[in-house]
Amino acid sequence: MITEEIKDFLNLQKLGYVATVSSDGKPNISPKGTIIGWTNNTLAFADIRSPDTMRNLKSNPDVEINVIDPLLRKGYLFEGKAKIISEGTLYLEILDHYRDNGIKSPINSIVLVDVSNVSEVISPLYDMGISEDDIKLKWQKHFANL
Repeated sequence: MITEEIKDFLNLQKLGYVATVSSDGKPNISPKGTIIGWTNNTLAFADIRSPDTMRNLKSNPDVEINVIDPLLRKGYLFEGKAKIISEGTLYLEILDHYRDNGIKSPINSIVLVDVSNVSEVISPLYDMGISEDDIKLKWQKHFANL
């Protein structure tokens, strides 16, 4: 399900969004810069500053994660169930991975997401016959002019 291609994509993209729902049914979306493909069916992300996300996951483990390449306007949507870990061998192994990859912020816990579905997200611009190169160039120019 989470192929090597998807894992490489996640390693390249440094920002994704995690969607949860509060105990009173309110949606919450939170940016995360630590989303990784840990196994072929598990994503992980670090709880660095995520009090609302953690509170929501404790009452409802259902989660969606969206990671998009901002230049190509393509990416993935992951659906699954989350589990929060803050000790043990797996926690330490993932924590070491983050430290080895330059994450210096304190990590309170790690969220593992058992992924039940992965779907591609592709901009409607592609439906209009616009090439990937043209879309990338458009957004490179846009960001260069900020």
